[in-house]
Amino acid sequence: MTAFPLGLHRPVEHAAPLPAHADVVVIGGGVIGVMTAYYMAVAGLRPVLLEKGRVAAEQSSRNWGWVRQQGRDPGELPIMMEANRLWARLAAEVGEDLGLVQCGLTYLAKTEAEMTGFQGWLDEVAGSGVDSRLMSAGEVKAMLPDGQTAWAGALHTASDMRAEPWIAVPALARAAVRKGAVIVENCAARTLDLQGGAVAGVMTEQGHISASRVVVAGGAWSSLFLRRHGVSIPQLSVKATVVATKALPEIHAGGADGDGLAFRRRKDGGYSLAAGGFHEFYIGPDAFRAFARFLPQLWRDPWGRRYSPLSPKHYPDAWGTARRWSETDESPFEKMRVLNPAPNRPKVAELLARFAREYPVLGAVEEGQSWAGMIDTMPDDVPVVDEIAAIPGLAVCTGMCGHGFGIGPGFGRVMASLVAGDDPGHDLTRFRLGRFTDGSKLVLGPEI
Repeated sequence: MTAFPLGLHRPVEHAAPLPAHADVVVIGGGVIGVMTAYYMAVAGLRPVLLEKGRVAAEQSSRNWGWVRQQGRDPGELPIMMEANRLWARLAAEVGEDLGLVQCGLTYLAKTEAEMTGFQGWLDEVAGSGVDSRLMSAGEVKAMLPDGQTAWAGALHTASDMRAEPWIAVPALARAAVRKGAVIVENCAARTLDLQGGAVAGVMTEQGHISASRVVVAGGAWSSLFLRRHGVSIPQLSVKATVVATKALPEIHAGGADGDGLAFRRRKDGGYSLAAGGFHEFYIGPDAFRAFARFLPQLWRDPWGRRYSPLSPKHYPDAWGTARRWSETDESPFEKMRVLNPAPNRPKVAELLARFAREYPVLGAVEEGQSWAGMIDTMPDDVPVVDEIAAIPGLAVCTGMCGHGFGIGPGFGRVMASLVAGDDPGHDLTRFRLGRFTDGSKLVLGPEI
């Protein structure tokens, strides 16, 4: 099995010289930043994307690879349904294989209470046009005949898809360049250049680039960058572990998640396994600042995380990470080019053993590779997608809460329209930054 290019040691692919000017600077080379730059270029703008390390080297290459409509927050669902259509179009247009397969995705239920929760979500999104439906116990058994668990039923969406993140996002970045975007890897954005309180450009480690508009799509690093300019976002990050098996017989062509075990078929013949609902959290300064806002989420699932008081050195919310620096200083983004957390080895062993027990027809389930990623999260499990009124020219698209890979083309297209001053085509009220400070009641996204 070929090792997946998660980006830590991948050579620089995009080494264009830093332009003196751009119509828009996009900060962050994950799927959100890449797709924002792509659709800006399609619209005739001249975007420059700055990536401190490598394109898709962090969470955008470390996720499950699900392109999922089901279980989405009702505010996200229309954008995700658009993203589904865009994924199919991109697969036909970019000239490279994205590993995209319409396979259907499934949430499995052990109890009637879980089925009731699934029905509640269906009721919430009734009329949306999404093809999600409940499956009976018999239908689940027919879909997973080799499984050992007697499932009560499931929520299934036949139009949902899977893709290969470490293949797809770099391919989409190359497509953005062909459309006219400029991507500069190994080039950290240090600070905004503000003139009269408005965006005038970005100070990078390679020098200054002028632009009247900037989009921050930095994933787990967004809050740190924005706080330097007085913009407070209650964003934290949790660590999730994934393991890829060696090639195995096919027991299901799609993806499923139930009772804490998630899996999906991969193009190379193996499966990606993850512990659905389990994350690890490093407690740092931002955790104390945002504690009150995250209480509802913590209360809903108090045992779904493992806590540690010490973050590894140079992580975004590590105790020793600088919160203030000048444009001439080496920034925190240069001190950690790629956020590459170590996988939880006991969890890896547990996932392999559980998958083998659930599907004994597979025989020995061997690890091919394992990794972890830092998922940027918000108190209500939905992202911030907004223009920052206090700094004209600044927009933010971050806090995808583990949902960013699939919805990336949708939010990229939305951001391109928003920044260009066009109708984004969707109601973005749900994603406004002001919901955390304007007295609005916090509404948690779906638990499923």
